[in-house]
Amino acid sequence: MNSFESETQQEVWQTLRELNDCWTKGDGSGLENYFHERMVAITPVDRNRREGRKACIEGWLGFVKMARILYWNEVDPQIQVYGDTAIVTYYFDMAFMVGDQRVESSGRDMFTFIKENGKWWAVADQFSPYP
Repeated sequence: MNSFESETQQEVWQTLRELNDCWTKGDGSGLENYFHERMVAITPVDRNRREGRKACIEGWLGFVKMARILYWNEVDPQIQVYGDTAIVTYYFDMAFMVGDQRVESSGRDMFTFIKENGKWWAVADQFSPYP
């Protein structure tokens, strides 16, 4: 359990954890409850950014359908809050199976959240493996 200085940081962290559990422990259904309709993502596997909730969900679901996730961990999270905007950075470790091949991956992730109508929404994500 992570302890953060403010209740707002705790709310944002809980939202992020639920979002990640949705695709790392489930089938990805429910991501529409976390991705803002105008979300954008920059990923290491897409040449162009993914724009909009639908495109981002398609990217996450594509991975979930291709791989069986064995474990996922967020490491050393930091949350910076600026009014109704929060930046979450952390490192990740994961392992997954693609067919009969085990793949281990680690890297860094940065989400931007905004609070809209009382709810925290992911509006941007950029993640990559370590260089």
